[in-house]
Amino acid sequence: MPETPTTSEPDEEIRTDLPHTARIWNYWLGGKDNYVVDQEVGEEIRRLHPGIGEYARADRRFLHRAVRHLVTECGIRQFLDIGTGLPTADNTHEVAQRLAPESRVVYVDNDPIVLAHAAALLTSSPEGRTSYLDEDLRNTDTILAQAGKLLDLSRPVALVLLGVVMFVEDDEEARGIVRRLMDALPTGSHLVLSHTITRPDMPDVDAAVAFWNEHGTPRLTQRPPGAVAGFFEGLRLLEPGVVSCNRWRPDPAPGGEPAGEVAMFGGVARKP
Repeated sequence: MPETPTTSEPDEEIRTDLPHTARIWNYWLGGKDNYVVDQEVGEEIRRLHPGIGEYARADRRFLHRAVRHLVTECGIRQFLDIGTGLPTADNTHEVAQRLAPESRVVYVDNDPIVLAHAAALLTSSPEGRTSYLDEDLRNTDTILAQAGKLLDLSRPVALVLLGVVMFVEDDEEARGIVRRLMDALPTGSHLVLSHTITRPDMPDVDAAVAFWNEHGTPRLTQRPPGAVAGFFEGLRLLEPGVVSCNRWRPDPAPGGEPAGEVAMFGGVARKP
């Protein structure tokens, strides 16, 4: 039977008068869990950075391909997905359990908007388990202690951090969070991470981020590709390394032409 989720009421009121990153992301992905204020800001960001819709879709497809690879090629059956965001099609547990129904997934987020939708995330296969933790990314010890109630932390786990460490402004703090989480996981565990970047040939991205940080919550921090690669220090990066999310082991495209890069870079690495 699926794990019975333990969730609580959101600690703070869901603000529908302020744009919010999870709802704007949902809007770009074609979801319905957003409001007019999110749509207006989302459209202004799209005007500044016309490729932002592909940016969101590329990150989502990267998740699908990474989970598929980890299940089919690496034998991973446990996932700790922190910074879950609003549910859309093919969440982590859906991709994993479609391939290996016994897979277990723990989702973590501290956003009241996501918490209100937690039940939608927790529809597990009968053979597997899913659970949801209302916790902040920075509280690594609590996350690991609670996740250990469902996951066997003595066996390999895939730590999924998609578009979440970019909300930690301090570089050393952000790297420390990732390091503490991976240090607690055994050999054979994997890190899946994506992060928005800044690069001289992508000035429209900088303008869009500046607009977001002026009008939306929470604020996000861009990092150059080299700094994103730094999150994988001490791990064995899988080919092709840290690249634009839509270029990480892409499915065959018509004509065989590589997709244009998006400003969300990601990679997958194994703990030796």
